[in-house]
Amino acid sequence: MNRLGKVFGRLLILLLCVSGVSFAQDNAKQDMKDAGHETKQAAKDTGRATKKAAKKTGHTVKKGTHKAAHKAEQGAQKAEDKTQPE
Repeated sequence: MNRLGKVFGRLLILLLCVSGVSFAQDNAKQDMKDAGHETKQAAKDTGRATKKAAKKTGHTVKKGTHKAAHKAEQGAQKAEDKTQPE
C-alpha cells in the first residue's frame, strides 16, 4: 500500500503541474487578446480625436481668412476714400 501511495502522489503532482501549465497558457492567450482589443480601441480614439482637431482647425482657418479679407477690404475702402478728391 505504501508503494501505491507514492505512485498515486507522484501522479497527482504531475497532473497538477500539467493543468497549471495549461491554465497559464490560456491566461497568456487571453491577455494577448485583451491587449489587441485595447490597442484597437486606442487607435479608434486617436482617429476620432484627430478628426475633431482637424475640423476645428479648418473652421478656425476659415474664420481667420474671412476676417483678414474683411479687414483688407476695409483698408482698401479707407485708402480709396482718402484719395478721392473732395
